[in-house]
Amino acid sequence: MGHLDHATYGWLTPVLSYAMACAGAALALRCTVRALEATGRSRRNWLLTAASANGTGIWTMHFVAMLGFGVTGTDIRYDVPLTLLSLVVAMTVVGTGVFAVGYGRDRSRSLLIGGLTTGVGVASMHYIGMAALRLHGQVTYDPTLVALSVVCAVAAATAALWAALNIHRPAAVAVAAAVMGAAVSSMHYTGMFAVSIDVAPSTAPLPGAGAMQFVFPLAVGLGSYLFITSAFVALSPTARERAAYAFAERLTEPDERAVDVAPPGFRPAPYPAPTRPHAHAAAHLSGPVHGTADTCDAPL
Repeated sequence: MGHLDHATYGWLTPVLSYAMACAGAALALRCTVRALEATGRSRRNWLLTAASANGTGIWTMHFVAMLGFGVTGTDIRYDVPLTLLSLVVAMTVVGTGVFAVGYGRDRSRSLLIGGLTTGVGVASMHYIGMAALRLHGQVTYDPTLVALSVVCAVAAATAALWAALNIHRPAAVAVAAAVMGAAVSSMHYTGMFAVSIDVAPSTAPLPGAGAMQFVFPLAVGLGSYLFITSAFVALSPTARERAAYAFAERLTEPDERAVDVAPPGFRPAPYPAPTRPHAHAAAHLSGPVHGTADTCDAPL
């Protein structure tokens, strides 16, 4: 039986993998909040971004943690197609849950269906990734711990979707993302503690790619995607901000509706010629003076 080390680089890989899970969860929450405020194509695009962010965060968390995984007596390599399949599965199942919540009319039913589907899918991603391991030995699993890891995945997924529906303030989103990151990490390490490996020493070359040759560059690329997308979401105005900007713009625009509704050939009437105020005042004053004089000279 080979000795399994889950932290060959110390606390670096567990902490970094947890940070990636939190980043993906926080970004997915913010995108889902934006999606619920939007309609039509905009809602669909925000939901796609949320699905890709959370799926990427979960997958990156898993394989960053796997960078610290080692087994005495054998090297470890990864089957490239199966590893990429696990990434596709992560994004697909998270997308299914996010769209179920984003478009579902019955929120409670959508939450249960989405949480169950996403949780089972995330657990499937984990075990597909484990199936991609190539080493000298036989991998076995403890069924009880495997079932517990699936329960953790379903609970984490349901909590994430509930938070997407009910948490909107940035501070609350940060707390929810930290809790969800802890739940995803718990699911991963519960599944890893279920693993036992019976090493069969051999000098034969192992197929697949090494962790630093394939997994590490892919994880760095996906992590960069998370941070770039986070910057884009942070700088993108919310629906309320866009509405406020449009309202302020309407207030500053001149009112040209009268010109717009005028019939063809319409010509406004000319304004009357201005009178000379001094001549008008003189005529006004001379009238009463003459009238008063005439009245005084008239016989009684």
